[in-house]
Amino acid sequence: MAQIKFPFLLFFAVTLVACNSRQAEEQSKSSTGIPVITQKVTTSRIATPLTVSGNVEGSRTVRLGFMVGGRIDYIGPKEGEQIHKGELVARLDSVDYRIAKNIADVQLREAQDEYNRLKLMHKRKSISESDFKKGGFAVQKARNQQRLRAKKLADTQLYSPIDGVLLKKRMEVGEITSQGNPVLVISDIGKVNVSAYLPGSDLRKIQLGQNADVSISSLDSTLTGKITEIGSVADSQSRTFTIKIELNNPGNLIRPGMIAEVQLISPEKQAVITIPTEAVMHDIDDQAYVYIVDTNKDKAFKRKVELGQLVNNKVEITTGLSEGEIIVTGGQQKLTEGSSITSSK
Repeated sequence: MAQIKFPFLLFFAVTLVACNSRQAEEQSKSSTGIPVITQKVTTSRIATPLTVSGNVEGSRTVRLGFMVGGRIDYIGPKEGEQIHKGELVARLDSVDYRIAKNIADVQLREAQDEYNRLKLMHKRKSISESDFKKGGFAVQKARNQQRLRAKKLADTQLYSPIDGVLLKKRMEVGEITSQGNPVLVISDIGKVNVSAYLPGSDLRKIQLGQNADVSISSLDSTLTGKITEIGSVADSQSRTFTIKIELNNPGNLIRPGMIAEVQLISPEKQAVITIPTEAVMHDIDDQAYVYIVDTNKDKAFKRKVELGQLVNNKVEITTGLSEGEIIVTGGQQKLTEGSSITSSK
C-alpha cells in the first residue's frame, strides 16, 4: 500500500512545481512588461477634401479697342484705378474724322437742295420720273454717308462699358492704333472668380452650388465661395476640367492674377483608417511610424505608415495599417523594437 502512495505523491509534487513555475513566469512577464494603452484599428466613413490651385479672374473682363484707327491723344485712368461705366477712358486725334464729317454734312445739304429743286420740276412735270427718283436716292446716300462719318467721329472716343478696375494699359498716348486693337483691359472685380482645374476622376465629387474654401496667400485670408461653373470639355493637353468658384470681394482687395488654393469637401464619403494623432511617432528621418502589438507574444513592433489628412482630431493612415490590427496609443514613448508590454484598452 505504501508503494502505491509514493509515486502518487511524487507526481503531485512535480505537477505543483510546474504550476508554480508557470505562474511565476506569468507574474514575471507581467511585472517586466511596459504598461501601454492599445486600440484596435477601425475604418470610418468621412467626406474627403479635394485641394487644387487656381488663378483669380474678374467676374467680367473686357479688352477695349477703338472701332477706328488713329493716334491716341488721351488715356484717362492709371492701372489699378477704379473706373465707372460710361466714363471716357481714351480718345484718338479726331481732326481727320471731324473734317470728313463736315464734308458729309455739306454733301447732304447739296443733295437735299438738288432734291428740292427736282421736286418742283416734278410737280410741273418738267422732268422724268426716273430722274426725280435719282434725286431721292442721292439724298438717302448722302444722309447715310453723314451718319457713317458721324459714327466714325464718335468712335474716336472710348468709354468703359462696365464698372471696374483698369488692369492693363497696352498702349500709351502718341502711339498709333488700328481698328479693334486692344488698348485697355478693364475688369469688374466687385466679385471675382477663381479658375481651377480638376481631373475627370474627381468631377463626380463636386456639384454646382457647392461651397468651397479659398485661401489667398498674398492676402493671408481664407474666404468661402460657391462653384458656379463646371467645365464640360477637357483641356486637350492636361485632360483636366475647368471649374469656377465665385467670391465676393469687399474693398476690391482681391485682384486678378493672384494665386489661390481651393479646398472642396466632397459630398461622397469614403472608408478610411484613422487613428489618434498621439499614436504616431517620427524617427530621425521624419518617417512616421506606430507600434503594432503582437498579441501572442505581448510585444510591440514598429510599423512605418503614410499619413493623410487630419479628421476630427485624428489622422488618416493611407498605407501601413489594416483594419483589426492592434496599435499602441499611449505609453509608446518608452518602447523600443520588440519591447514586452502589458496593455489596457
